[in-house]
Amino acid sequence: MQDLSPSPDLTSGNTCNDDCPVALAASILDGKWTTLIIRELLPGTKRYSELMRGLPGISPKMLAARLTLLQDNHIVDKRIYPCVPPKTEYTLTPLGRELESLIVAMANFGISMLATQTQSK
Repeated sequence: MQDLSPSPDLTSGNTCNDDCPVALAASILDGKWTTLIIRELLPGTKRYSELMRGLPGISPKMLAARLTLLQDNHIVDKRIYPCVPPKTEYTLTPLGRELESLIVAMANFGISMLATQTQSK
């Protein structure tokens, strides 16, 4: 069985530098919309319009920027079909699929936070 305990480099208290894996992940997953886009793509391939519908409040400019960031970091794959009107689909890459456990952990944390907030009212 693989040892999944944190490596000493992650818990040593050293200053985070350029090769810090947590800082790298945080720089890519930064912002409100990035993890929500990944959440929307977990069930499978979606078109741009489906992503817009699944993310109420996101602007087209922000969605386009976040998708470009995710493509540049090999987390999302974009496929354009040559038809009229053009059809564009987005899919998580194998690297992007690795984020599923992170999204599930965030959802579980959110559930715990909601329960705590409800109890304190």
